[in-house]
Amino acid sequence: MESVSESELAHALRRYLAGHREHMLAVLEALVRAESPTDVPEAQAEAQGMLARLLRTLGFHVRSLPAAEEERGHLYARPKDRPRGRPVQLLVGHSDTVWARGTLDEMPFEVDDNEVRGPGVFDMKAGLTQMLFALAALRAASVEPTVVPVVFVNSDEEQGSPTSQRHLRRLARCAHRAFVLEPALGLDGKIKTARKGAGRFTIRIQGESAHAGLDPESGSSAILELSHTVQALHALNDPEAGVSVNVGTIGGGTHPNVVADAGSAEVDVRVATREQAEEVAAAIRGLETTTPGTSLAIEGGIGRPPMEPTPAARRLWARARHAGSLLGLELEEGRSGGVSDGNIISQYAPTLDGLGAVGDGAHARHEFCYVDRMVERSALLALLLAQPPLPTTPDDAAPTAETLDAPASTQAP
Repeated sequence: MESVSESELAHALRRYLAGHREHMLAVLEALVRAESPTDVPEAQAEAQGMLARLLRTLGFHVRSLPAAEEERGHLYARPKDRPRGRPVQLLVGHSDTVWARGTLDEMPFEVDDNEVRGPGVFDMKAGLTQMLFALAALRAASVEPTVVPVVFVNSDEEQGSPTSQRHLRRLARCAHRAFVLEPALGLDGKIKTARKGAGRFTIRIQGESAHAGLDPESGSSAILELSHTVQALHALNDPEAGVSVNVGTIGGGTHPNVVADAGSAEVDVRVATREQAEEVAAAIRGLETTTPGTSLAIEGGIGRPPMEPTPAARRLWARARHAGSLLGLELEEGRSGGVSDGNIISQYAPTLDGLGAVGDGAHARHEFCYVDRMVERSALLALLLAQPPLPTTPDDAAPTAETLDAPASTQAP
């Protein structure tokens, strides 16, 4: 696209989306009212069925990809007339929320001037709505992206994507680039160009019990050793480097008058780079006891690798800034301490995260997003989808020849 035509397209997209603001709110309300708690697999059907029907009206072929549980599936959509041989771009979101069924009774969907509230509005049903309308805006403008958009909406992201990770990895390996519809970072709406990696470890200390009054010396206190272990773990913190190690829960012992023969700690780890992940994991696994008669066992590891700003991802970010400028937006970037499916996807394809709603209150009762920012972020996404392929270098990972379409899937509702 030439710069003049880009500018004209930007204005056309924004004009279309501004004219469909009320329609966007209606779709968002319907998605929010289709309550979809992550721990109720069958609750995903209504929200995903709604997304499937809307994507079909936009010319997509929609399928449900299997999960380990029969009641849970993941939505996959690609254009019906996908030209063979073209690169693809991956749009990723999730339909599950942290909110139980019935939350709407005490936390209703409501629009108050420029703010819209309700369970799952911010995280992340507004992002899904923005995605649908970005695709609709391109269709209305008769723009067929040269990089084919492919949609994946999973139903277990709030649980760490245990049944959808294999689909995410397969699709990301095929993708030229990826956009994640998680909420933006902060009220100023920063794009997430980096995320910390995350890990969970369980430390178990084994000691030897004894009567605390009659014969304490014959025992070996697991709790005493646990106190040393907790201090050693917290010594691994390096805030300036982006490393955090937090012992969130501890347990052990039976009675005050018994030398404890067992103790345990649950540890959360956040790291900024893969190198840090390896170093911190090695340090935790290398812990040794200092209290005679005690031993320790360590379980867990780094489950989500960091999303790092690779050279290809930086080129994608430059594209986003340019697209934003065409819409009169001065985009900023940031690194999130939380994790998302972007952590997984970014290992295989250049990724931008946080392209969803601008607002606040993920997982909180004040959850909300700004309506006007839904319009502008939908226009931004549409412009990004319309961009030609990124220039590549010999160091970039090439998409694989794996098939986009999973062999085992069913028609979505």
